[in-house]
Amino acid sequence: MKYVVVLYDGMADLPVPELDGKTPMMVANKPLLDSLASRGEFGLVQTIPNGMSPGSDIANMSVMGFDPNKYYTGRSPLEALSIGINLKDTDVSLRCNLVTLSDDKNYEDKTMIDYCAGDIKTSEAYELIKSVEKHLGNDEFKFYSGVSYRHCLIWNNGTTDIANMTPPHDISGRVVKDYLSSNKNAKPLIDMMKKSCEILSNHPINLKRIENGKSPANSIWLWGEGKKPMLPAFQELYGMSGSVISAVDLLKGIGKGAKMSTPDVDGVTGYIDTNFEGKAMAALKELENGADYVYIHIEAPDECGHRKEIENKVRSIELIDERVLKPLLEGLEKFEDYKIMALPDHPTPIVTGTHSSQSVPFMIFHNKNQRMRNSISINEETAKNTGIVVSSGTELMKRFLNN
Repeated sequence: MKYVVVLYDGMADLPVPELDGKTPMMVANKPLLDSLASRGEFGLVQTIPNGMSPGSDIANMSVMGFDPNKYYTGRSPLEALSIGINLKDTDVSLRCNLVTLSDDKNYEDKTMIDYCAGDIKTSEAYELIKSVEKHLGNDEFKFYSGVSYRHCLIWNNGTTDIANMTPPHDISGRVVKDYLSSNKNAKPLIDMMKKSCEILSNHPINLKRIENGKSPANSIWLWGEGKKPMLPAFQELYGMSGSVISAVDLLKGIGKGAKMSTPDVDGVTGYIDTNFEGKAMAALKELENGADYVYIHIEAPDECGHRKEIENKVRSIELIDERVLKPLLEGLEKFEDYKIMALPDHPTPIVTGTHSSQSVPFMIFHNKNQRMRNSISINEETAKNTGIVVSSGTELMKRFLNN
């Protein structure tokens, strides 16, 4: 038996006025996903445990079958694993975004213009983080470059008691003053954010970006603090070998922490211009090489939701159908017995531009146990109407692995 999860990050949504009160899932042309749902099982699942924030870290851990209540220690440490940082037990890791802030003189008065600095290229970001490390790095703080706007700060002998280090994608278009932690332990972090603005504003890369009409990456933004994660090996937990296919360090970090294979795929960006086919081909290669379970994570719907790009979010769902599901299903025909599960990790409603905790639609298809029903379109409403509600991601994982 082969198991494949196709994770549409942030696909679920709320009614969008510009779509006549429908959601992107309702509007998108996704014949393959709808066909699988018509012949399989679908319903709703609550991926975010009560009392926890609806981040992609918690949601994906949940869907992958790692109970966040037991294993979650923070977002950034998972990304640090992917980058290859060897965390000590006393280290605190923080996500370090490169962001675009407004030109207001006082840092507190600046507005979060763009949480990803125009989806800055990794090569440009590398030089900017190198400059930040040169000026602000020391024995206590060390900066590491990642992918695009996503980077990492390691705080030697740091503390997670820093309160309210807000994700930048949650405050797009807002003045940052109310989202800067006032906790005394966070003061050195806030000071570095302010100093980074001075360092980066006149950096040659940013001056060139401005000249070319692009958003400058004129500040770092620190958040997602946590300590070294202690994930169990996927093989030990579920008795099978597993792989993770993703463009983002967070998912690769979960995979590496769980001792899963995390192959690189050329041309993946985490956005709507990613190499969709490459992810499908990489998943099939992992299965052919002996993996029992592959988790294909696709970031594009989430990024479009954060940016409130209605047409692109609809199109991202369609592209996954055309360029991931199609080659994936064709390739799976060589295996006698397989199951596919498709779902979002959490909603990223366009009307808010940030994550929410509502339950999300899921679909499970087993090629040896197909159901016969009228053709349906899987979306938030039709999934609700089934009356099937799974209480957690870990329970869904058990449902997926068992007939």
